[in-house]
Amino acid sequence: MKAWFPIASLAAGFLIGLLVVSHFDWWVPVENAPYLSVAALVGLDTAFGGIRAGIEGRFQNDIFITGFVLNTVLAAGLIAFAKLIGLDFALVSVLVLGSRIFLNLSLIRRYYLNKTALARSQQREETVAAPTPAPSAALSQKPEVGGTV
Repeated sequence: MKAWFPIASLAAGFLIGLLVVSHFDWWVPVENAPYLSVAALVGLDTAFGGIRAGIEGRFQNDIFITGFVLNTVLAAGLIAFAKLIGLDFALVSVLVLGSRIFLNLSLIRRYYLNKTALARSQQREETVAAPTPAPSAALSQKPEVGGTV
């Protein structure tokens, strides 16, 4: 399972963001806030999609990285185009990306819950199917009646 790369990327992005915000007097202008919010959602969507792909055994680093970059650029471009024509595309992208994040999280959760339930049922089957210890040979022999002396 190659789920470590998206998890590490998510943790690294969170730590870098935390360091930037805590050490610098940095703020986002109001006109750029939709771009940042959608970029954060694209990052979360890509990370959880990568974790899901890793669980399913089909994760590839190049697809993960190019997907992150292209999805972020596409989302920013769509928001810029929507602003040009007077639409609030950020709300639509929040709904769509939010639903994808919830879908990926639910599939990841179901995978681990099914894995845990399977392990428990196998453990129960092993304890039920375990052979009971046989009584010792001395106890299991019947005394002979009328045997030779």
